[in-house]
Amino acid sequence: MNFPPPHHDHHRCIAQALAAAEEECRRRGARLTDIRRRVLELVWRSHAPIGAYALLEALGKAAPPTVYRALDFLLAHGLIHRIEKLNAFVGCAHPGHAQAGQFLLCRQCGAATELNDDDIEQAVRDAAGRMGFVVTALTVEAEGLCPSCRAGEGG
Repeated sequence: MNFPPPHHDHHRCIAQALAAAEEECRRRGARLTDIRRRVLELVWRSHAPIGAYALLEALGKAAPPTVYRALDFLLAHGLIHRIEKLNAFVGCAHPGHAQAGQFLLCRQCGAATELNDDDIEQAVRDAAGRMGFVVTALTVEAEGLCPSCRAGEGG
């Protein structure tokens, strides 16, 4: 998934994400309950990572454990990703596919997008292997400017 253009159809984007999540849950024999679906919808509300406190606030009367259990479910089923640097969550653009966990984060507008590049993952694994280290989990978070923000700054 690329950074969305300034005027993309975000409602369509959310609908596609929810449909993909439903399909992935059906494939796994899991249930996307109303609260899990609502949390996922809120995560997809923008292309910027959202934190648990913001989710709690958006949900109103939901108890914190309910939201954290929903986030745990969504993470476990590959429907969202956790952005470690921000302690926040973004929707997974490709649920059901093995991913290396690479993200581009715009430091100006806050947008985030997945970057699934096998060469990056292999380069890290190879470098680690040369040091006798075995990588068991890999997340890469690169910070910079998205195309829209770069255009606004004059490139």
